[in-house]
Amino acid sequence: MVRALPSDRLKAVVRFGPLSFRAALGRGGITAFKREGDGATPRAAMAVLGGFRRARMLVPDRAGIALERVGARDGWCDAPAHAAYNRPVRLPFAASHETLIRDDVLYDFGLVLDWNISSRRRGAGSAIFLHVARPGFPPTQGCVALARGDLLRLMPFIRRGTIVRVV
Repeated sequence: MVRALPSDRLKAVVRFGPLSFRAALGRGGITAFKREGDGATPRAAMAVLGGFRRARMLVPDRAGIALERVGARDGWCDAPAHAAYNRPVRLPFAASHETLIRDDVLYDFGLVLDWNISSRRRGAGSAIFLHVARPGFPPTQGCVALARGDLLRLMPFIRRGTIVRVV
């Protein structure tokens, strides 16, 4: 369960059983009306579909889900008019996209959440991940981000189909 803090709608508490962790939310807060580019985190129950990690990163040995290796040619299409919208793509890619290899640590490893993937609608938002947060938990572009150690602590319990509920 992911719940925004009453004192700061851009930060949240993630609860998993008896465990609680701080998290960053999208710069647009939480919304039930997610749109591409709004920076909001969708208010939804989203299944974990898979995971990814940088090729140079060691696989967490206790991960409950396989993490696919991503490299410099891996991206994610965020162009609503493109046929590959909200899907992984190979770079170079002419349409608007996100690169999965970044200069920071955000995508060192992460989990793909089923927001607008299984039942896709153009313009309803793309690339919603559970990933590593920046220090100080500044807002994301719509994802849920946890401290690296907290995400590693949760990984053994997360399987394909685990529900991440943002309320």
